[in-house]
Amino acid sequence: MAEAEKKEENKKTKRPSAKKRDMQSKKRQINNRSYKAKVNTTIKSFEKHLTAKDQPGAQDRLKEVYSLLDKGVKTHVYKQNKASRLKSRLSSHLAKAAV
Repeated sequence: MAEAEKKEENKKTKRPSAKKRDMQSKKRQINNRSYKAKVNTTIKSFEKHLTAKDQPGAQDRLKEVYSLLDKGVKTHVYKQNKASRLKSRLSSHLAKAAV
C-alpha cells in the first residue's frame, strides 16, 4: 500500500529543469510585482502633487517616474511602448495642470 502511494507521488512530480523554471518564474513574478508597485506609488505621489498645485514637486516626481520606467524597460519589467505611453500621458497631465 505504501509502495503504491509512492509510485503515484513520483508520477506527479515535475522534472528538475521544470521545477527550476517554475521557481525562477515565481521569483521574477515577485520582483516584477514589487517593482510595479513602487512605480505606481510614485505615480500616485505625482498625481497628489498635481492636485495640490505643487508644480516643482510634481516635476520632481515626474523625473522619478521617468527614471523608474526606464529602468523597468532595461530590466524587462515593462515593454518599451508601455513605458513611453505612460510617460507621455503623465507629461500631458503636467502640461494641462500648468495651464
